[in-house]
Amino acid sequence: MQKNKSIVLGITGGIAAYKAAELVRLLIKNNIDVQVVMTEAACQFITPVTMQALSGKPVFTSMWDASIPNGMPHIELSRAADAIIVAPASADFMAKLVHGRADDLLSTLCLARDCPLLVAPAMNKQMWENPATQRNIAQLSTDGISVLGPGSGEQACGEVGLGRMLEAQDLLYLIEAHFQPKLLKGKKILITAGATLEMIDPVRAITNLSSGKMGYAIAQAAYEMGADVTLVSGATTLKPPIGINTISATSAEAMYQSVMQNIATQDVFIGVAAVADYSPVNASTQKIKKSESSLTIELKPNKDILAQVASLPNAPFCVGFAAETENMLEYAEQKRLRKILPLIVANDANDALGSDQNSVTLLDKNGAHPLARAAKIEVARLLLQHVASML
Repeated sequence: MQKNKSIVLGITGGIAAYKAAELVRLLIKNNIDVQVVMTEAACQFITPVTMQALSGKPVFTSMWDASIPNGMPHIELSRAADAIIVAPASADFMAKLVHGRADDLLSTLCLARDCPLLVAPAMNKQMWENPATQRNIAQLSTDGISVLGPGSGEQACGEVGLGRMLEAQDLLYLIEAHFQPKLLKGKKILITAGATLEMIDPVRAITNLSSGKMGYAIAQAAYEMGADVTLVSGATTLKPPIGINTISATSAEAMYQSVMQNIATQDVFIGVAAVADYSPVNASTQKIKKSESSLTIELKPNKDILAQVASLPNAPFCVGFAAETENMLEYAEQKRLRKILPLIVANDANDALGSDQNSVTLLDKNGAHPLARAAKIEVARLLLQHVASML
């Protein structure tokens, strides 16, 4: 059984320290073991008692903590960790890292570490934009330290701009990405996701119940594995993933154009979007008024994006999805052969649409490979491991 990851979470002084509480909660919920280390300044913004309650472990704040048997917390804590995350990382603390200063437990721990270090900057926009800070950020990256963020938005001081610490959910996403094997490093992957809207008039459309969750999960998993990801997204309420080039394309025609404009340089194409098979021949420019008469709408077939990509002279490795309501494996395999795909993913439409979980079967020339029902991100990771093995 795979051992749970263990991290040291360092908290420095800044109003964004309150976000560290939510980050600890999310990390624990996702089976990541957390040991919190706080600077003296951090204790002015959030208490060690709060962080101890959330992490379930004593919080370390001092170099001279007698609870470490050998008196070397800066050595013991880092040796037990798979990574150190500093969130929030103040401008002052990042300057310490650049110059190798070690005047408290957290800075000494970072200097003595033998595991990866990730920092999530948090500061006022002027502090972030200051040339000294930018020099320090560049040096941290050169030294192999991963810089997560910052985000942009309204700050505690009332100003608006870059400098906000990323939200806890975004940090969790990037931390999980850090731990994933980089099986797709150097690969370019284009993914379609979500539903398309085929407008009947300005307020009505032909669409479907696709939430986009599976496609977005695959985009996230591909990014985690080191791929350069482009996501062409139909209609969805999901937030665009961090680190991914997201293109909005809400109609089948718009999605087709977006895919074809970007496909030439791709190594892999994964068609997850639920593209409408038909669209109105003549969409009304004004709202169609209700009447007692029947309404007939003439429909025309839309382009088959997956089939057209698969038939290109230098086609990328193509993966299709087949959401079926009956004879799932039979229909999916027929689709794979008809479109000449190396791999297709079959799932039950009634079970998958809108759900946070999925159960799929991968079909390739070697037969069927069922994946047990799990969270869509876990299914996505297993799917991409299979893709990586086929490339």
